[in-house]
Amino acid sequence: MSDAIKHECGISLIRLLKPLEYYKEKYGSAFYGVNKMYLMMEKQHNRGQDGAGFASIKLDVPVGSRFMSRVRSIEQRPIQDIFDKINHRINTELLEHPEYKEDVALQKANIPYIGELLLGHVRYGTFGRNSMESVHPFLRQNNWMHRNLIVAGNFNMTNVHELFDNLVQLGQHPKDMVDTVTVMEKIGHFLDDAVAKLYKQIKKEGYTKREASALIADRLKVSKILKRAAKNFDGGFTMAGLLGHGDAFVLRDPGGIRPAYYYQDDEVVVVASERPAIQTVFNVNYDEVKELDPGHAIIIKKSGRVAINQILEPKERLACSFERIYFSRGSDKEIYQERKELGKLLFPQILKSINNDIKNTVFSYIPNTAETSFYGMVKEAQNYLNKNKEEEILAIGPSISREKLHDILKVRPRIEKVAIKDAKLRTFITQDSSRDDLVTHVYDITYGSVKKNDNLVIIDDSIVRGTTLKKSIIRILDRLSPKKIIVVSSAPQIRFPDCYGIDMAKLEDFIAFRAALALHKERNTMHLVDDIYKKSIQQVNEKDKNIVNYVKEFYEPFTPDDISVKIGELLTSENIKAEVEIIYQTIDNLHIACPKNLGDWYFTGNYPTHGGNRVVNRAFINFYEGKNQRAY
Repeated sequence: MSDAIKHECGISLIRLLKPLEYYKEKYGSAFYGVNKMYLMMEKQHNRGQDGAGFASIKLDVPVGSRFMSRVRSIEQRPIQDIFDKINHRINTELLEHPEYKEDVALQKANIPYIGELLLGHVRYGTFGRNSMESVHPFLRQNNWMHRNLIVAGNFNMTNVHELFDNLVQLGQHPKDMVDTVTVMEKIGHFLDDAVAKLYKQIKKEGYTKREASALIADRLKVSKILKRAAKNFDGGFTMAGLLGHGDAFVLRDPGGIRPAYYYQDDEVVVVASERPAIQTVFNVNYDEVKELDPGHAIIIKKSGRVAINQILEPKERLACSFERIYFSRGSDKEIYQERKELGKLLFPQILKSINNDIKNTVFSYIPNTAETSFYGMVKEAQNYLNKNKEEEILAIGPSISREKLHDILKVRPRIEKVAIKDAKLRTFITQDSSRDDLVTHVYDITYGSVKKNDNLVIIDDSIVRGTTLKKSIIRILDRLSPKKIIVVSSAPQIRFPDCYGIDMAKLEDFIAFRAALALHKERNTMHLVDDIYKKSIQQVNEKDKNIVNYVKEFYEPFTPDDISVKIGELLTSENIKAEVEIIYQTIDNLHIACPKNLGDWYFTGNYPTHGGNRVVNRAFINFYEGKNQRAY
């Protein structure tokens, strides 16, 4: 994506099902779990660059021993920083205590971070906060082992105010009105309540206070706690939790908005945001990694027993399509094919734009994440040419000369690497005039890759703001002197904000919104904009379930082509010599390419939860009133 939007978070939970001595004997190290967690987090690093965190729990440690460890980082390379700290601590302990090296029991008793239960998180902050306090995992501590709670997740709640008020009604005093705090405290409250009730029951059975501890751990129903805590959650979420005594869970939202996958064998249970991370790190087949169903939780008891329980009533499955287009690693078998299909389905629009003139057209892509859809586009171009070649050869018949046959067969799509991002450059200058000049040099172009007056087709995975296109990419491509620059987006026009974990919160940031606004001004229909504002204001105090997304009406007077043409105009500077055209994926083709991920609210405004409609109306109110702030 040439305009980087902020990424989602990623999680990884690992539960070792054997004693640590088993891994020492089989794999040569009791640090097997720590090593695997490092790989899991690195394999999902594409999801978060702001920070990272790691937590572990040791099972069955003696009273007075430390059983929980946590380390977090907001350094430039946070995952590396975390594991440098962990390795330094482990190596220091082994150096100072040589007797630990071959004794796993001593390692577990004396070295932090070693444990049977591990939780990792890579973060991209949706609220722009990048302090250590905002980095997962979050920790809720208590002297009762069962009441200790560690939570990390890939989530965003649209009803934080409601959840905050619920906590207040329960008698709590939350320290902050953010979803991470409210979610943790909500789960924590019902965890405390369940432990207290079990304790009273077990005491009545005649057990001592000390004996009660093990019985609470065994009888605690995590699914019941989650059902009570998550009852009012409105948002997209995959959240993982560890309880101090050794239970663990991962809960997925009922619409399947955020992804979750798991794998289990007799040695390990692992849950993550991405299937290929599990496949690669644990060397397992695609079919062995299962998707966690929407509204369900995978619950791992301290005993090692694993259960999949329905926590929330599943809704219509509207898994996020942006997962497939951009965020997830393209090494996933399904995602790779879907991205190729996105490129393939765009080819008819491209062919129309170049007037069927493939001979004088160069195909390329920017940035690297668009490479897979580029392959799909080019393969379809090859199929088109092969069909034309076949028809031309058959039309001439057996009398065709070798020279003519050679001329026909040599025609193929012209593929070039026309632009390369210079990873060394950073846009660190803040003054607009100086910064704009620097931005134009972030990409290097390959001179000679395009002939004068060629068509140049560049595919991108999505066009969000258009800033990099206007200030950098189109300018540098114009230096190659093409007749026409066609910028193709494998995603449809992004028209509506996200509120489920991706940082796309302001309507006026979107080039599609700005194009529609320009069309309203040109066509003297600004009274419709006023009407949308009035309707949105009237709903401010309505309950979420009654709110209508009136922002859809903002786009209704215009066809997608109307908006695309205006986007092309807005992104073309006065000094650009080439004609510029913008082509977007259609909604129908998006659904054909990504049939299992039909969540398309960014493009259509069809939000999967009631809270989404409140957020989009608030975003419009903020735009209309000139407030530069988030809608959630």
